[in-house]
Amino acid sequence: MVGVGHKRATERVAVAEGEVRMRRATLKLIVEGDAPKGDVLTTAQIAGIMAAKRTHELIPLCHPLPLTKVDVDFEIDEEGSRIHITAVARCTGQTGVEMEALTAVSMAALTIYDMAKAAEKTMEIGQVRLVSKTGGKSGDWHRQHEEGSSPRGGEAD
Repeated sequence: MVGVGHKRATERVAVAEGEVRMRRATLKLIVEGDAPKGDVLTTAQIAGIMAAKRTHELIPLCHPLPLTKVDVDFEIDEEGSRIHITAVARCTGQTGVEMEALTAVSMAALTIYDMAKAAEKTMEIGQVRLVSKTGGKSGDWHRQHEEGSSPRGGEAD
């Protein structure tokens, strides 16, 4: 593990995003709450939050962090037939929370897949990436809008 004891504790915030693409019929099942395994989005939200809290157990050499906030939100894109996932992780500490935000998005996406796979096995998980991070010695970073990418970057809440 990298030593961080010499670093000053600062407020750290990271925002990550990702998506799950699927057929329109599968998206409709999820949105209407008719998926065979139950409420997909609520379960995926809880899974994402729980995963963020356990990132240090899942990724070797990650520091356990005293998270003060984890949010996982979904945006339904009917036209694109996808669910966009955004996660925010926050703590006051000596190292960043990027991995916690990325883990939350990844686990939420995997949970959506798991809960809807009976309806469709061809769903695709993708575009998992860091949107922004604030705090720490390296300062703030925000993904710039790129051609063909999501315009959702910007300020962390």
